[in-house]
Parts: sequence; C-alpha cells; structure tokens
Amino acid sequence: MSEYIVYACPRGVLGEQIERYFAASRTQYGLNAAHRYPPHCTLTGFFHDQEDALGVYTQALAEAQQLASACRPARAIEITDMQLGEQWHGLTLESAWLKGMIASFAQRAASPTRRDALRLKDWLHLSLAYEFPAAQREPLARLAQAHVDPAAQVAWELRLYERQPGDTWTCHSAWPL
Repeated sequence: MSEYIVYACPRGVLGEQIERYFAASRTQYGLNAAHRYPPHCTLTGFFHDQEDALGVYTQALAEAQQLASACRPARAIEITDMQLGEQWHGLTLESAWLKGMIASFAQRAASPTRRDALRLKDWLHLSLAYEFPAAQREPLARLAQAHVDPAAQVAWELRLYERQPGDTWTCHSAWPL
C-alpha cells in the first residue's frame, strides 16, 4: 500500500528563498517538523492505495488542472501574510480557484482500492517551521524575515507525491498552476 498526497509547491524566486531558509534553519537550529516535507501547500490529506492505482490519480489531476486552466485568475494563489507565531511560522495563502480545482480532482479520482477518503484541505498555507523549541521562536522568525520575501516572484506547481518510510519523497507528476 502506497501513501500519496497532493501539494502545490513554490518555484521561482520565492521557492529558492524558502529552500535557502530551510537549509539555514536546519544548519543553525537543527530539524523541526517542517523539514520532514518539501516546501509545499497541502491540498489533500495523505491517502493510501495500491501502486497500480497511481495512474488514476495522475489522470484525475491532469484533467482537473487542464479544466481549471481555462478560468485561471491572473494570480492563482495569493500570499496574504507571513505569520511568525509562538508555535508555527509560515505563509498564509488564499485561492478559491485552487480549492475548486482540487475538488474537481477529488470527483475524478475514483479508485476502488483506495483505503481512505480524499480529505481536501481548507486552510491553505506553506509551513516554514513548527514543533520547534520555544527558545528558537525569535531566532527562526528573524531568519524567516531575512530569507523569505512573501512578495517575491513565484510560480506554483501542482504535484502528486508518494511518501516512503523514512520521509523520503517521490514526485510522480507535476503541472504548472
């Protein structure tokens, strides 16, 4: 049984800034929970299915992305804020368009062997750090402010990932958003 998830991942200048932030935060402060994942906005929860069902999800995502591209707004995903709270640091996002596209995917992704329902995410965000010691809150916040500009140029990609044991990731498909 394989474990899959759908993400929107940043590319371009913002994607590079986030990668540099992840590397610097890992080097200076050690691992936190955000480091277990590639930089992303979660669109579905994890779901489990047989490996031979991968084509169902790839095709459903391709169809949903193609249909949604016809009505894509100029800014498909809006970064609304950088939050640097007590227990979570990240970017908050808004996109009714993206939520509609992922709902379209869920309607198309019919697999009789899927073990659990597709859970669509309502809170769109990109985590920079969480589950960090309280003493690291301020230093990590300063590091995020120094490395990540929420207004930087970004191109988003829709990606279908598989997570293997040990938090290793395989991106099976990617489409521009």
